[in-house]
Amino acid sequence: MKRDPLARKGLLRRLPAAWRQPLAVVGVVIAIAWVVIAVAAPWLAPHDPLAQDLPRLAPPGPGHWFGTDNLGRDVLSRVMHGARISIPLTLLLVALSVLVGGLLGAAAGYFGRWVGETIMRVADLVFAFPTVILAMVVAAALGASLANAVLAVLIVAWPAYARVTRGLVLGVREREYVLSGRLLGFSAWRSLRVDVLPNVTGPILVLATLDIGTALLLLSGLSFLGLGAKPPSPEWGAMVASGFEVFDSWWVATFPGLAILTVVLAFNFLGDTLRDALDPRTARAIKERAL
Repeated sequence: MKRDPLARKGLLRRLPAAWRQPLAVVGVVIAIAWVVIAVAAPWLAPHDPLAQDLPRLAPPGPGHWFGTDNLGRDVLSRVMHGARISIPLTLLLVALSVLVGGLLGAAAGYFGRWVGETIMRVADLVFAFPTVILAMVVAAALGASLANAVLAVLIVAWPAYARVTRGLVLGVREREYVLSGRLLGFSAWRSLRVDVLPNVTGPILVLATLDIGTALLLLSGLSFLGLGAKPPSPEWGAMVASGFEVFDSWWVATFPGLAILTVVLAFNFLGDTLRDALDPRTARAIKERAL
């Protein structure tokens, strides 16, 4: 039974105008595609990503659409399985950064005084160093592994969320509904949890979505430098690094690099769309253009 085109058009019109923009659609499609690939990689991948039983450095073609690497491993299978490493770790990293930075920033903005000063001076200390250099130093000090790379990026990522959250909390803590709750007997933590944090989550969510691409680049960069994933793990940054050993075989580094590029672009598009949807003025302007 065919679906009525008018009904489909009406269903699309129920979506906010910001999410009907071309870049938003592209971002959603790419993000969903990579999530599906990450979940179904064991069934979609044509070969074992660790098996070394194929011709070495075979160019892309039938049977090996992304070619093979210098050890005879199928690049397509490794890129698919790499999504199961890079994407979940990046999402976990951003979630931890939001949790740690958001809680510390909320406490700094709400309580102020010595609590806020202490937290923000620690954040300023982290900001004083270049992000990539500090992450490299921390990862090298902890030892090369994916877990330590995640921890290193977390250490350099949380201050951004703390600073943004503090500024937002400072803007709402003197609002009437917050003061009314305190007059009703709410404790400081209950007021922060019930009245303040729900009203500052929008900008933080936008920042987190935009930061997924940055976190993926940092994590892949550490693996590329040998401070993250170790062979034979099919992590995208490590795959790009191995491709530089056989520079003439362009496909070994190009396809994992394109995987990183598409994920970064997708979440940047989603972050921009989410920001437009949550900004009343931008959302109204987009809706008027759509009409």
